[in-house]
Amino acid sequence: MTNLVVHDLHKRFGGLQVLKGVEFEINGAELIGLIGPNGAGKTTLTNILDGAIKPNSGTVYLNGVRIDQLAPYQVAKVGLGRTFQVTRSFRRMTVLENLYVPAMALDRGYSKARIAEKAMEILEFLTIDHLRNEYAQALSGGQQKLLELGRLLMHDPEVIILDEPFAGVHPSLMEIIYNYINRVNESGKAIILISHQMDSIFTLCKRLLVLNGGVLIADGPPDEVKRDPTVIEAYLGTDEDEDMHHDAQASQA
Repeated sequence: MTNLVVHDLHKRFGGLQVLKGVEFEINGAELIGLIGPNGAGKTTLTNILDGAIKPNSGTVYLNGVRIDQLAPYQVAKVGLGRTFQVTRSFRRMTVLENLYVPAMALDRGYSKARIAEKAMEILEFLTIDHLRNEYAQALSGGQQKLLELGRLLMHDPEVIILDEPFAGVHPSLMEIIYNYINRVNESGKAIILISHQMDSIFTLCKRLLVLNGGVLIADGPPDEVKRDPTVIEAYLGTDEDEDMHHDAQASQA
């Protein structure tokens, strides 16, 4: 069973303290929302989890392996992967070729035949197998998001961080991406979902982590979190998140 333990993370950039003692634990295939106003520390936390930056203090363990001092490719080998808010496909390669890259880069010991087979299985799972010979640069925003999810699934991570998977996605594809996130979660993957779209967070997630000013101010079921006075106060006056404020007020009424 997946076990991710984040303990007492602190991160400074010069004199700015960005994370202040953040800690939480994920056990099993949880689908968790990570939210907070701009500047809350979400990106910094994500970058520590995937190895892009190192904490000043604190630890992160995945299934008993300490990962907070590893490079991103080493973190990926241990079993944690992420997507990015701005997709990072190889635009002049085909969809199928994009999926080959992570499998070869991480050297899971797959034969070329198995890599090709696995890539087609994932494209069929995401129902974009008809696009396999299209260049990535020709895909729509939503198709780019699905391609990035497909590339992530090629190295079979146990923990997946999805950074704004609905940003720039046409409304007609939103429900499709919802369904794939649920299916990936139901296949046994733990997912941390970062989104400013509160509807998607409340629809998909059974647990929310709320960051504000580098501090984890709430951790619990959505219905409890959105009624938490500390969370409501953190979101007051932030136009981009006024849906959260309205939902919280409605829950208190």
